[in-house]
Amino acid sequence: MKIIDKISLALVIIGAINWGLIGIFNFNLVDTIFGTMSIISRIIYILVGISGLWAIRLLFVNNDN
Repeated sequence: MKIIDKISLALVIIGAINWGLIGIFNFNLVDTIFGTMSIISRIIYILVGISGLWAIRLLFVNNDN
């Protein structure tokens, strides 16, 4: 697994945990740490979104090395 795949997967996991917290407890960890829609939180959301798109690729690659 390439380093970009690992980074993407880590960001997707972070995003999934944040969405789980929002759904279960109505608690947004990213907004709590960095401020509601601050520039840093927006960058994090953008990176998580791009990582999600990149992770789609992981479904179709053959990892049988």
